[in-house]
Amino acid sequence: MAGQNDGKEAQTGDGKAARDDIELLARRLAKDTDISEDEARELIRLIGTDWTSLVREARFLKGRH
Repeated sequence: MAGQNDGKEAQTGDGKAARDDIELLARRLAKDTDISEDEARELIRLIGTDWTSLVREARFLKGRH
């Protein structure tokens, strides 16, 4: 179903473009919410790429530290 994260990386040729996009998203999320890039990548892996959901969860995570 569209929009669901099934745990698989988007396939774009060799996958490099998708990985690069995830890295850019992780850097932005980390910068905007003051979490580590590793934490950001883990949230993306768990939640997917929906920005609103990522920011909400990152803020929740930050509040727990």
